[in-house]
Amino acid sequence: MHKKVKRSARALAVGVFTVALALSGCSSNNSNGNSANGATASPVANGDDNAPATFSVFLASPGQTPTEDNKILKLIKEKTGVSFNTELLVGDLQQKLGVMIAGGDYPDIMSGDDKLLNAKAYIPLEDLIEKYAPNLKKHYAGVWNQIKDETDGHIYVLPSYGVYQGKITEPTYQGPGFWLQKSVLEEMGYPTPKTLDEYFDIIAKYKEKHPDMIGFESLNFDWRVFPLQNAPEHLAGHPNDGGVVVDNNKAQIFADKDISKTYYKKLNVINAQGLMDKEAFVQNYDQYLAKIASGKVIGMFDQHWNFQDGETSLISQGKRENTYIGFPLLYPGAEEWYRDRGAVGTNRGLGISINAKDPVRIIKFLDQMITEDWQKTLQWGTKGEDYEVKEDGTFYRTPEERTNADQTSWQLANKITTMFGYMPKIQGTYSDGNAADAGTQPQEFFDSLKPSDQKILKAYNKKTWSEFFKEPKENNIYFPAYSIVLKDGSAAKLAQSKLNDLEVKYLPKAIMASPAEFDGVWQDYVDHIHKLDIKAYEDRINEGIQLRIKNWSVK
Repeated sequence: MHKKVKRSARALAVGVFTVALALSGCSSNNSNGNSANGATASPVANGDDNAPATFSVFLASPGQTPTEDNKILKLIKEKTGVSFNTELLVGDLQQKLGVMIAGGDYPDIMSGDDKLLNAKAYIPLEDLIEKYAPNLKKHYAGVWNQIKDETDGHIYVLPSYGVYQGKITEPTYQGPGFWLQKSVLEEMGYPTPKTLDEYFDIIAKYKEKHPDMIGFESLNFDWRVFPLQNAPEHLAGHPNDGGVVVDNNKAQIFADKDISKTYYKKLNVINAQGLMDKEAFVQNYDQYLAKIASGKVIGMFDQHWNFQDGETSLISQGKRENTYIGFPLLYPGAEEWYRDRGAVGTNRGLGISINAKDPVRIIKFLDQMITEDWQKTLQWGTKGEDYEVKEDGTFYRTPEERTNADQTSWQLANKITTMFGYMPKIQGTYSDGNAADAGTQPQEFFDSLKPSDQKILKAYNKKTWSEFFKEPKENNIYFPAYSIVLKDGSAAKLAQSKLNDLEVKYLPKAIMASPAEFDGVWQDYVDHIHKLDIKAYEDRINEGIQLRIKNWSVK
């Protein structure tokens, strides 16, 4: 089942809402009394790229106004001449957008939104970028066709997330894996399981010593069925394409294939050994999280974000040792592909409105901001004040700088996080090898951890949790296949729905059967799958893959 869209939306929400900052003197209750519409923006410059100019901005997020002397805003004004009159969201977004659209009352710059796109509130950007924004053109070159609007081929919004350069250095892994409690790993001598047999051997030995623990957990509830359904594709070396695996640009379901039978037969065996939670397939999501939060679950297959609330509860209880580390188990001969690069957040970022008085100046400004020098300032801060540089060029923060960065009052005076959440940005690493921001610099991440977590990472000779997985490959151009739309009522949609129903029904039945009955139950399950119009489902996915290859490829 799908998860990537869910994860991306969550990540975006975190990025936008976690730290509420905006641009100085420019919230909905800004001191000069101006609204954030084009009618009250200051005069724009004509030809002078550094002449004073004020742009009106609307961001679809609530937040707090930064201090009047915000360091970054002062620097932007000093170096570029640009200042902002920004309105942050107050109240209901849809109501606010409705008022804006009804009155045609748009500021110069607006965050990307489907409702504003449908209202034709943005101007096309591709010609402006081609003529005035070489840095933006370079930044988006690899995804140039993907960021075009599917309806007319124009670029209306500059995506804020999903464009990477260099290495992916995200220290906290949110994707799929086979997870084990840290306390289990410590007691068992810090093993590194690579196969299903090695993984369940660890669980069996630990449960033998701690019979009150739950061996292996799973979930088969509502749309959260991927903890039960998705493991076979990863064990076989495929990324998360949902209900299909894709080889040589051709998709096929895997529910009826040997890669699935092998996995569920193993679960059948461990169930017979008393390692499977007997309630796994009848519990709801809250009950699943409650078991994670109890600290009694030894391991499970899942995506980290799906059980993270359970871990958060563990941490709040002072049970950090009961949180988890993921492992990328594989079948013999398979090549690991658990981690993937986040997909581009199309139509989520910043756009220029049809009311903007000087689109050229705006695009030139945004072009300046995507340069590495400005990105380091926006993401790391000021050298010598917010971060330091070792002799070898590595960026780091002192304990005092790290403490400052965690304080809201400091953030309001030194960062523009809400605005930056919507701006085009570099993710990954800079050309000098440093991570895009302090939070994704591996050593910096390690130094910020609690001693107990540092101890276990040292035992594995790693700096981050994501290092337990290989660095993600470049996404296939069509990735992820699960986001290909299946039209409601179509034969493809009907087949997908019925296939999911069979998985929800038969997989628990096969796992809970006696080992002697497994093959019979499995054959019955496969026979039912083959009565469905699976070809219609696979044909639609393959049609979508070919269209994306044709339309999204950059020649």
